[in-house]
Amino acid sequence: MTETILVIAAHPDDEVLGVGATVARHAAAGDAVHTIIVAEGATSRDAQRNNAARVDELIALRQSAAEAAAILGTSQPILLGLPDNRLDSCDLLDIVKKIEAVVDRVKPSVIYTHHAGDLNVDHQIVHEAVLVACRPLPASPIRAIYAFETVSATEWSPQQTFLPNHFVDAGPTWQKKMAALSIYESEMRPFPHARSLEAVEALAKWRGSSVGLNKAEAFQIIRQLQC
Repeated sequence: MTETILVIAAHPDDEVLGVGATVARHAAAGDAVHTIIVAEGATSRDAQRNNAARVDELIALRQSAAEAAAILGTSQPILLGLPDNRLDSCDLLDIVKKIEAVVDRVKPSVIYTHHAGDLNVDHQIVHEAVLVACRPLPASPIRAIYAFETVSATEWSPQQTFLPNHFVDAGPTWQKKMAALSIYESEMRPFPHARSLEAVEALAKWRGSSVGLNKAEAFQIIRQLQC
């Protein structure tokens, strides 16, 4: 039976870094995969938010998100365009309502989102907003919520440790994940930076070796309902 999947990521590239191989597997299996990208991903590089000064970068990021989705086989991403690395300046309720509107429309059975303990404040707020928007009300279609890890955010936090207890074999769709990440050239860095293609692959090999696979994407179960 096919499922409806919803990935809720803070920034363009997070959706590929955290869950790219897994959503490619979902898509290949015939599942409908939707993605929300909450923040625009560029204006935090300036002291004051100035969309006009970053218009070329913002357009490039939107195009990269669309191209990455096409490679992974997912639907075109829903871009909310909220301020990059300034989600703590937004009312949480406003973020929740934007996510709720998509959840109500697509009716996902499985949700993937950020880990609560990430160093990046946008990741933390997206995680909280998702839990509020996807609270377990009667007749909710959501049967599982999984938190993914995002290199250069999850492992850099001294606070809540990411403790994976759900693993997905990334081997069959690994090249799709790498191709999608290569589209985000402006967001990737040369090795040994954590957000490099080499580091991403090293993490996948480490997670895979934890469960007897060549490569894996790892998740922390937030909620999982077995009917």
